[in-house]
Amino acid sequence: MQDHNYHMSPEQFRAEGKKIIDWIADYYENIEKYPVLSQVNPGEILSSLPKDPPQHGESMEHMMQDIDEKIMPGITHWQSPNFFAYFPSNTSFPSILGDLVSSGLGVQGMIWATSPAATELETRVLDWLADMMGMPEKFKSTSSGGGVIQDTASTSALTAVIAARERATNMESNQTGVRQKLVAYISTQTHSSLEKALKMAGIGKDNLRLVDVDEKFAMRPELLKAHIQKDKASGLQPFFICGALGTTSSNAMDPLRKIGEIAQSENCWFHIDAAMSGTAMLCPEFRHFMHGAELADSYCFNPHKWMFTNFDCDVFWVANRNELINTFSILPEYLKNKATESGAVFDYRDWHVQLGRRFRALKLWFVIRHYGVEGLQFHIRKHVQLSKMFTQWINESDDFELFVEPPLNLVCFCHKNGDDFNLKLMNEVNESGKLFFTHTKLKGQIVLRMSIGQTNTEEAHLEAAWKLISDIAAKL
Repeated sequence: MQDHNYHMSPEQFRAEGKKIIDWIADYYENIEKYPVLSQVNPGEILSSLPKDPPQHGESMEHMMQDIDEKIMPGITHWQSPNFFAYFPSNTSFPSILGDLVSSGLGVQGMIWATSPAATELETRVLDWLADMMGMPEKFKSTSSGGGVIQDTASTSALTAVIAARERATNMESNQTGVRQKLVAYISTQTHSSLEKALKMAGIGKDNLRLVDVDEKFAMRPELLKAHIQKDKASGLQPFFICGALGTTSSNAMDPLRKIGEIAQSENCWFHIDAAMSGTAMLCPEFRHFMHGAELADSYCFNPHKWMFTNFDCDVFWVANRNELINTFSILPEYLKNKATESGAVFDYRDWHVQLGRRFRALKLWFVIRHYGVEGLQFHIRKHVQLSKMFTQWINESDDFELFVEPPLNLVCFCHKNGDDFNLKLMNEVNESGKLFFTHTKLKGQIVLRMSIGQTNTEEAHLEAAWKLISDIAAKL
């Protein structure tokens, strides 16, 4: 066989890598020139791509040309300062660079022995975060619990549900299967990932109770208590409750302390989902929202939403790490090693569903070290202040009204002309390409959502967005 080497050499990588860094920097400098919401039709990108793979290798120049011509038209620009849809999924240059280093090292950090630094940096960074956010001491590695980086809050929810299931059944369901008497409780506003987690864990949708909410869309603890008493009277076993520190639709804050007290009295696992809003806990003035976290068995938030760390990066803290390890640990012969057997190390693959894991802690480390606590607090406070400004404009308007008072950076509002008008207004604005925002439905009504948390959003972007929304509304 003829000796060929198809690999890219370090010299080629150095040259092409510099070009791509320049391309990324150029993208951010010019990002506002793109329509925020992709304007292509379904199948348009697919039809532009060859049906067959190349038989012979192609140049990076050709590939990047296709990025510009074929891929970019199909990109919705989540990093645009004019992106106000769904929730922020923001990144930053330090995070991108940290992720690049992680990709370059190519670590598979499933157990301590496969790269000690990957494990120990993660432990340290998540202890840093616990201190930075005023988390209860029990969530630190120096206490009974600790933190682990998951991909998303959905995976954290599944991890919590499975660990709760095992605690409720004394590990029996890991041995003999799921008991069908277990019941879980969430509010009507809780993220759909909790329902999915309960289905995947074998609990089932029929054993999920949706607790109604108050006028601010927060769970009503007295109704939670009533659901639990009714289920117990029917011979069922309550085992899991999720409280939200910021719901998806309206950023509602559940009364965590009251929910936690009920969970404790009923011996239920108490999980707190703080996916986006958890980042605000970096600022002491917002920590009243997390009162009750000291009663939680687990707590998660996403730095990849509002902490300038690119997707995917979810922090999952647990009060008793042994409950995770006992639930998820399997030790085949090929993973046995002295460090694990000594009990002196964490093997994070025992803390969640997946075995393999990337070196995600690097990008988080880069972000915290670049910004410092002060820098992160500055930008979170700025986004909250911008949200207050947008709220004021709505309150001063004759045509629009605020739907619910925003606790942080999500503003829910609507035009007074009704549902059809609001949907038409939103679609017209989004089709302009100048900004992108979305809607939800609350109390059966269409509500417009402005999620203000993109890394580079400034007051001028928000002023332009409000002017465009107002102008298009006046013309409809």
